[in-house]
Amino acid sequence: MTTSMYVGNLPFTSDSSSLQDLFSPFGEVLSARVMSDRETGRSRGFGFVEMASVDAKAAMASLNGQDHGGRQLRVNEAEKRPQRF
Repeated sequence: MTTSMYVGNLPFTSDSSSLQDLFSPFGEVLSARVMSDRETGRSRGFGFVEMASVDAKAAMASLNGQDHGGRQLRVNEAEKRPQRF
């Protein structure tokens, strides 16, 4: 079973590779994606990481509230997006 996590308040210099590196000490990162602005390509300051549930719990407990690049990270379980019609 896997868990998708929301990672907020990322430094605007973050990219998907650095996000994966941040979470990899806690276990295998299945996916890591920093969301970027469509027009500028610049990071929007948040992303999503998917890991095995047990690893994700450890990562959330350890990284939530930690300073990263001068910013206090917000890490929690991602909510499912409502379906659009």
